[in-house]
Amino acid sequence: MSVRYRFNALRAGAFKLDAGCMMGLIPRVVWSRSVPTDDRNRVTLCHNCLLLERLGTGPGPRLVVIEAGTGDKLDEASRKLFDLDGRWIQTALDELGVAGERIDAVVISHLHFDHAGGLTRKVRAGEEPEWVGPAGAFTGKEGAITHGVRRTFPNARVHVQRREWEDALAGRGMMTRTYFSDHILPLRGHIELADTPSPFTLADAGPEPADPTRPERPDAELETMIMPGIWVMRVPGHTWGQQAVRFEDEMGRMIVFTPDVMPTAWHAGRAYSLAYDVEPYTSMRSRGWLLRRACENGWLLYLDHEPGEPLRRVVSDGQGWWSLAPV
Repeated sequence: MSVRYRFNALRAGAFKLDAGCMMGLIPRVVWSRSVPTDDRNRVTLCHNCLLLERLGTGPGPRLVVIEAGTGDKLDEASRKLFDLDGRWIQTALDELGVAGERIDAVVISHLHFDHAGGLTRKVRAGEEPEWVGPAGAFTGKEGAITHGVRRTFPNARVHVQRREWEDALAGRGMMTRTYFSDHILPLRGHIELADTPSPFTLADAGPEPADPTRPERPDAELETMIMPGIWVMRVPGHTWGQQAVRFEDEMGRMIVFTPDVMPTAWHAGRAYSLAYDVEPYTSMRSRGWLLRRACENGWLLYLDHEPGEPLRRVVSDGQGWWSLAPV
């Protein structure tokens, strides 16, 4: 019998990013028809995290968090830069009556600050820090301020791809400034690393295949079960080690938590990518592969930064690509 999970949406705060950077190669005259922006050309996004509660009995984690959002540690200037609304992952958990100490496992798509920053938190009055070091910031030099932090989920193992962990520690990739020491280094000794094969050759300079969305290896070989009923798959392009997360809910629906390979419903199009992607073409291939698999298998997608309804179904457009529709 399959392992199923009851899931709760964790709205861990809203923030804003430059709309041009979010839409990558797409001209403004195209995306501005459907994407609202503020007077500084910023688009509103959300931190859409998940709390999974395992149903039934058996070994393995009972409470699992997927994604951790930005957290509560950025300085005031950085918070103003992104117009953070003050909510974070623990705010959403508190509304469900769940303390961070109860979480058994956390799955992180990749280690950028807006996905993994909430893995650590500010030290509260009377607490001793677990780690002391440079504070992450966007409005000055990282390390200008030293502070102490504690892990938000002290009893949880954090699951991430080995490639992502190694790249974050080494500061590799385009967005090195989003790999902050204060949400990465305190995790040492508490990490579970997956070695899921990449569906595509990284930085492949060869001729485009007939179907760029189909890997050379069978789809079944491109997933890793990291705990009962939870699988991860590499979706490189935004980072080389980025992963999507798949699980079955209490109604028997297969849900895929979709990270920055397709952060919002606006990004379902073939050419849409982020200016923050390390390789936009690989990101496009990963997005097409994920959309095709979801359409063929009836999976639902849960979009990590979607400001509207995050849960979507995938339909074919009849022209070799796919679109998203309400559930």
